[in-house]
Amino acid sequence: MNKTSLLTWLLAAGVATAAVAQAPEKIKVKTKRKAKTEVTATPVMETAAPAPATDLPQGYAETITQADLRQHLTVLASDAYEGRETGEKGQKMAADYIAKQFADLGLKGPVTGSDNPYLQHFTMVRSSWADGATMKIGPTSYKWLTDFYALGGNGFQQETNVQPVFAGYGIEQDGYSDYAAMGDVKGKDLLILLGEPQTDKGTALLGKDGQNSKWGQDYRAKLTLAAQKGARSVIFVDFNPNSNFEKLAARMTPYISRPSIAFKEASQTTRPTAYFVSPALGYKLLGTTAPAVTKYTAGVSKAAKPTASPFKVAKVLVKAPKKTEDFTTENVLGYLEGTDKKDEIMVLSAHYDHIGIINGEVHNGADDDGSGTVTVLEMAQAFVKAKAEGHGPRRSILFLTVTGEEKGLLGSEYYTDHPIFPLASTVVDLNTDMVGRTDKDHEGKGDYVYVIGSDKLSSELHTILQAQNEKYTKMDLDFRFNDPEDPNRFYYRSDHYNFAKHRIPVAFFFNGVHDDYHGAGDEVEKIEFPKMEKRARLVFYTAWDLANRDQRIVVDSNKK
Repeated sequence: MNKTSLLTWLLAAGVATAAVAQAPEKIKVKTKRKAKTEVTATPVMETAAPAPATDLPQGYAETITQADLRQHLTVLASDAYEGRETGEKGQKMAADYIAKQFADLGLKGPVTGSDNPYLQHFTMVRSSWADGATMKIGPTSYKWLTDFYALGGNGFQQETNVQPVFAGYGIEQDGYSDYAAMGDVKGKDLLILLGEPQTDKGTALLGKDGQNSKWGQDYRAKLTLAAQKGARSVIFVDFNPNSNFEKLAARMTPYISRPSIAFKEASQTTRPTAYFVSPALGYKLLGTTAPAVTKYTAGVSKAAKPTASPFKVAKVLVKAPKKTEDFTTENVLGYLEGTDKKDEIMVLSAHYDHIGIINGEVHNGADDDGSGTVTVLEMAQAFVKAKAEGHGPRRSILFLTVTGEEKGLLGSEYYTDHPIFPLASTVVDLNTDMVGRTDKDHEGKGDYVYVIGSDKLSSELHTILQAQNEKYTKMDLDFRFNDPEDPNRFYYRSDHYNFAKHRIPVAFFFNGVHDDYHGAGDEVEKIEFPKMEKRARLVFYTAWDLANRDQRIVVDSNKK
């Protein structure tokens, strides 16, 4: 995640342009050499009773066990679930499994008007690039997936004459704006350089402590800004001599060729398509040469601000058609009613989808986010047991497992736009997304977990989880990703963010990125269950406190 290559940007978690899987029957799935897993789990057995001591949360936390976590995860992250791709067979199987677990525990299905009260269905649109995409400058034609490719948006269904406008690096922030001298760009097609301006020492001009800023880390920041300004499309080009467009295009082809998804209403709106072109095509578009581009970028670096463009951008004839189809997907909800404060709702969330089958390999997503999903199941079991023994939570709890996270946080966005319980009554969201592994920064060190967002809206939440950790789990709580300048932008990249947008306090529990992130190697046998158990218990302890305190936590800050 700290690499700055375009491939890393495009494969990042939560990327809205990540695609849904090809239909399984059209793919020859490679068989993995691993022990056969049992697909149908036996009912979860209670393996520990609450301690008779007065420390109730500790007794119920101890019912969250490695054995139970493994049992659920072995099912959900098995090859039979085909990587749980949104809208596909495996995702439907996972939804049914989770719904059955909620029902077996005795949780209420709170969704009215559904064929299954545990399932919140919604309609999506699946779109894919059709054959026949081309770019032409004069008599010369350029090939799809060889000279250029595209991500997102609606493309151009028919051949369209495009006159791009050069927008430099496509950056706008305090003290630096490529747009300031451009005027209105609404409806225009922009040509933008990837990367960001450098100092004379070769470090990022706009970054913190010489590190790349969000503009250099992720093309999406530039695309979002262009969209806000009303651009019709954006053509990105990378002139970095260390980049290899041909190799990148080849590696990206399986992802680009797979369908992407969006809400039905969003699919009918105008969103800019991002086109990525080879350096050779980029020079043709700018009507220039490599030395002239180098001279321009050096001038920007020397001035430490945008400079006038010497380029005369060529017209280009673009055709990039798409085909679409509707489908349904679903969030899975289980509800536990509270006692004297039952009208206030605490949400415990995780996403249960993953990225499906790629190049014939099942991407099982054991850590991302099978680990968070089974953590929610185990917390549900613990709270249900507490209630059955007369120690139910004062506030009500919604156990929320969502789909479509890998496609842009879509399931949680749908829930917060169509809440089953009023958002005004929703006290907090504790979100678990990847809690079963160790990242490189913590290898060989003690138990830890990243906690993200807990300080953004409620100082009480931040204090509470630290107190619970100090009392019970005593892990290293790593808050580094709360930094507003975090180039990874993790705060914006999991489902808690859709609650935070509505000023509902959130905490996101995360183990960091590892070598198997979004890879076929994210398997159950690599999960570190002792660490996962401790992290799950920390979330539970925090939830117990939040569910049972006298006053709901205050919203008293608004950090970015």
